[in-house]
Amino acid sequence: MSDRRWDEGPILVLGAEGMLGRDLVPALRQRLRDPSGERVIAWDLRQLDIRDRDAVARSIRDLGSSLVVNAAAFTNVDACEREVEQAMAVNAHGPGHIAAACRQVGARMVHFSTDFIFDGRSTRPYRIDDAPGPLSVYGRSKWEGEQAVRAAADRHLIVRTSWLFGPFGRNFVEAILTKAREGGPLRVVMDQVGRPTLSAHLSEAVVNLLDLDAEGTFHFANEGQCSWFEFAQAVLQQAGMNIPVEPITTEESGRPARRPAYSVLDLTRYVETTGRCPAPWPEAVEHYLRLRVGGG
Repeated sequence: MSDRRWDEGPILVLGAEGMLGRDLVPALRQRLRDPSGERVIAWDLRQLDIRDRDAVARSIRDLGSSLVVNAAAFTNVDACEREVEQAMAVNAHGPGHIAAACRQVGARMVHFSTDFIFDGRSTRPYRIDDAPGPLSVYGRSKWEGEQAVRAAADRHLIVRTSWLFGPFGRNFVEAILTKAREGGPLRVVMDQVGRPTLSAHLSEAVVNLLDLDAEGTFHFANEGQCSWFEFAQAVLQQAGMNIPVEPITTEESGRPARRPAYSVLDLTRYVETTGRCPAPWPEAVEHYLRLRVGGG
């Protein structure tokens, strides 16, 4: 096991072209004063397929990375129900390949997981040590990915998050705005409750944790909770769009994958470790609307 600091060698971000990766890379480069990208290497599937164990091991060994951040994931929850083998390869086995390679070179690993590992039956925010009970293929694949990282990586940081949105990818906020521009009306689920999370805020949180040498499992999301219906209403209000929103039940939505009715994450460990309170989710929506790629 290596005692190197996380910022002492090359840092590899996998899944760098995804919604989270495109916020993570600049956050890390800013922290390391690395505008040219010489120290923070951004790779996507074209540079390294995390499903290929041998390629992962060879690439991480050759780079001599001090830190590998895995932001690659198959996140289409409903598609995972149809493409089970693909979901498991990317979300479960891939992280295990990365973790094993990190152990071989003494590198740390950062991995992201989800509120969907829980069954939604809790009556209070889910703590880090609460028992998992995934309801979907996606949730199960992410839970197995967590376990693979814990089993293989000597030094790891797993950050569970929820309801992620950001300006560089498909997300709920953009979907609501697009449908609203088409004139509505909108029908949005009102019986699922969670914490929205802005990808830029999650990226900042990861840097904060790394600077504190944090290891193990953390929850991070924006402060507060809401239903998808309330989330949609807030987005439209802040965007100045007077479009009606009809609340519907999960059953009425007809989505293939089962989703937890309540998946609010307990943020206590992050707050106590960093001394920082995440911004409230309505502020995160406001931030998103300011930074949205393409405007409109």
